[in-house]
Amino acid sequence: MRFAYSVKQKMKIAVLLFCIMACTLLIRFLEDKSVKSMNESFVSMYNDRLIPAADLFYVAEKAYLKKSLFEDALYEPEHLFSVDKLQAQLAALNTSIDSLIQKYSKTLLVKQEKEQLIHLKNGLGSTVEVEHKILAAAKVQGLAAARVLYETEGRESSRTTIKKLSELMNIQKQVGEELIKDSAFMVSGNKIYSAFQVVLAIVIGILIVGIVFTSNVVKISNDKFNLN
Repeated sequence: MRFAYSVKQKMKIAVLLFCIMACTLLIRFLEDKSVKSMNESFVSMYNDRLIPAADLFYVAEKAYLKKSLFEDALYEPEHLFSVDKLQAQLAALNTSIDSLIQKYSKTLLVKQEKEQLIHLKNGLGSTVEVEHKILAAAKVQGLAAARVLYETEGRESSRTTIKKLSELMNIQKQVGEELIKDSAFMVSGNKIYSAFQVVLAIVIGILIVGIVFTSNVVKISNDKFNLN
């Protein structure tokens, strides 16, 4: 009878230990998955947010530089104005901007970014067309005509492009903040997994103490039974 009771208790303990082992393995699996997701999130934050944000900053910097070049060149004394020099400077900046935009378009973009990027590309294209018109007017009609064209079309085109660029940078910032929130959520998940592991360790400790105590009780009972 006592032997059957002992076997039954040991079976219960064995089943409970098996469940604890399964829970431990599951927590380990979830923890590894969470760490992998966190790593991917940080890599994405660097490759798809930090680097592209820097590229957009450089695009904005070059767009402002183009605006300054136009204004400095068009409003300096006519005898100092050089169409060829301005054209060469603008061509170099446009090439650099195109390279940065192509690099940015290859990164991971959300739907809003893709849509805004299309608008930005169209805006940049329109600005380049206006620049060509102004340069052509300067060559054919003179500096005064180029100034009028810049005031009526060029300045507004440049302002619109910079505004679209600013909107894209704001979207970039918002997506980056969402990634940070996701990472914080993953960290909190890891804390929960760690808490479960502590609880399981305590349960295992209690079971070990219980097994030792039960073994001692059974031994004492058997000793008394043998004596009788």
